[in-house]
Parts: sequence; C-alpha cells; structure tokens
Amino acid sequence: MSILSPEHLSALEKQGIELPSWAFGNSGTRFKVFGTPGTPRDPWEKIADAAQVHKYTALAPSVALHIPWDVVDSYSDLRKHAEDLGVELGTVNSNTFQDDDYKFGALTHEDAAIRQKAIDHHLACIDVMDATGSRDLKIWLAEGSNYPGQADLRGRQDRLQESLQQIYARLGDDQRLVLEYKFFEPAFYHTDVPDWGTSYAQVSSLGDKAMVCLDTGHHAPGTNIEFIVMQLLRLGKLGSFDFNSRFYADDDLIVGAADPFQLFRILFEVVRGGGLNNPDVAFMLDQCHNVEDKIPGQIRSVLNVQEMTARALIVDREALTAAQKSGDVLAANAVFMDAFYTDVRPALAEWRESRGLAGDPMAAYAASGYQQQIAADRVGGVQAGWGA
Repeated sequence: MSILSPEHLSALEKQGIELPSWAFGNSGTRFKVFGTPGTPRDPWEKIADAAQVHKYTALAPSVALHIPWDVVDSYSDLRKHAEDLGVELGTVNSNTFQDDDYKFGALTHEDAAIRQKAIDHHLACIDVMDATGSRDLKIWLAEGSNYPGQADLRGRQDRLQESLQQIYARLGDDQRLVLEYKFFEPAFYHTDVPDWGTSYAQVSSLGDKAMVCLDTGHHAPGTNIEFIVMQLLRLGKLGSFDFNSRFYADDDLIVGAADPFQLFRILFEVVRGGGLNNPDVAFMLDQCHNVEDKIPGQIRSVLNVQEMTARALIVDREALTAAQKSGDVLAANAVFMDAFYTDVRPALAEWRESRGLAGDPMAAYAASGYQQQIAADRVGGVQAGWGA
C-alpha cells in the first residue's frame, strides 16, 4: 500500500508552482554576472525554457514576468506564445531599483515628481496585466536608508501609503496587489518594508485586494517563518510565496537546499491553515542560478516543494492533536519527525509514471537533449539577465 493515499495524490495533482522568468536569465553575485551557454536572449525564450519545467513535472503551469526585464511589443502575442507551449503568464513584478532617480527611494521619495514616476511605472505594469490576463501585481521595494537621521522614517511610511493607494485604485475587479517585505539590503540601517507586520499594516489599509507576499529568504536568521505563515493565513492576508533557500541572507538558492526541515514545517502550516491549492495563496519560486544550469535548477526546486508538501500531507493529524491536547511533548514531536523522515520519493515517482510523466524528471530532462540544443541554437544576440 502506498504511503500516499488517493486524497494525498489528489491534493498533489492540483499543486501549481509559478516560475520566475528571471530565473532563466544570467545572474551572479555582486561582483560578476556569469554567462552560460543556451541562456535565453529574450522573454520568448525564457517562456520556452519555463515550459520545459512544466513538461517534465506538471508542476509549473505559469510564468511570472518582470517589468522592464520582460518588455515586449505585444503582450497578447507573448500570452499566446506561452499558451501554445502549455503554460500561462502569471504575476507581473515591478522594478523601482535600477533607475538613478530611485537612489533615495521611489514610492517613498521626498520628491513628488519621482514618486509619480514610480507610481506611473506600476500603472504601466497593470496595463501589462490587462494584456496578459495576470491577476497579481507584486511589489518589492529596495527602499530605506543607511544612516540614522538620513531619512524621516514616519514620513516615508506615509508617502508609501499614499503611493500604494494610487496604484491600488487602478486595479481591476479581479486583480490584486501583493507587497513583499525584506528585512535588509540594499538599505542597511532601515528598510521601508522590512517585515510581515509592516507589509500587513500597509496592505490592510488599502483593502481586500491587497495581500502580503512572503519570500522565504527575506528573514533574519532564526526567524520562525512557519509562525508568520500561520499568522498571515489566520488573518486572510497571505497572498503569495516566493520560495527559495538561504544560508546567510537573501541567497535565492534552490528551495530546501539549506534547511529541508524548515520547508517541511512551512508547508505543514500551509496545509494546516488551508493554504494548499487555495486560489488566494499563490506559490512561486524566486531564485538566481549562479553556478548551476537554469532549467534543471527550477525542476529540482519544484520537486523539492512537491516532496515536502507530500510529507506535510502525511502528518498524522489525529495523533498530533491528541498529543498536543494531552501535553505529550515527545509524542507530538515524534509525529512530526516521523512524517519528515518518511521517504516519499519512490511513491511520487510511481505516481508520476501512472500519469504518463517520467518517474525521474531530472534524468528525463537531461536525456532530452534540450540543453544541448539551446546551447547550439542560441548564439548571437544579447543574453537576458539582470537588467536586460
């Protein structure tokens, strides 16, 4: 008998994890951006590579765009291109961190003209959403200060709220704003949206179409991320995840690479809180593949999320509740650890094969020859990457 019941498999079959277009472009450290053979030269090729992940996993049905990195002449044509490849266009991400005008802030800037420029950029992103059929506008702000006294902390929060209100007012009935937080970098003394509480306070003031985005790499070491997941689900304000992994700060590594147990704990709270396959809670990756190939890196990540979701699903909830209610600390912990240590990979491989997928998507992709083909075909032009 499989360790995964029909109910578990039904839940896993519905799981979808959005891929970030920028994960397929070149990236690197603060010292160098590394080029790799076969890197996409434009958004069209990024979408084609993302479709490969979905082809071998059936886990990645949509691709997030980043503006202006993914600017094209016709978004309706890009949308059709994606659909022809079996995927959809998803979240639209804004960018107010690569323009000289935004050195001291964008939506929080002292200068009303610069604030309006940043607002207009977000309104243009919503125009893109209208053309692509996207639901979510995701905002991450690289705004803050480096020194005490440099900035009026309260004034910046007031200006942020005013700017977000103008953006929010432009949203369509079926569109949302999701506000991401990050505790530091590139600002080092204070960040304007450093934590879930600040994001929650800002979006709560906007309305029901504004939510919090939780990036798993955007927390101080030692932060209990699963507690934040629980609380935002409890409050009905968890709009989306950016899944990645980190050892030190915002490393944007393959999901689960640093702490698989943390990923398991997070996904347990997602399951327990009704966030799994909830249309109001979007799953997305946010990664930079600096030394590994892009497509297999994304395949590995979505499989890691699937595997830890399966382990979270097999937690014996009845036994856990009984142990918790009786105060049996060791028994409760044992229930958790039993599920975490259960190797679900053979059962998942068998299930994939029953659905006409490769039992080992990583091996199937490697054997497909796609990586070698794009390395040979994509010669000339400008490779896509940060800022491209």
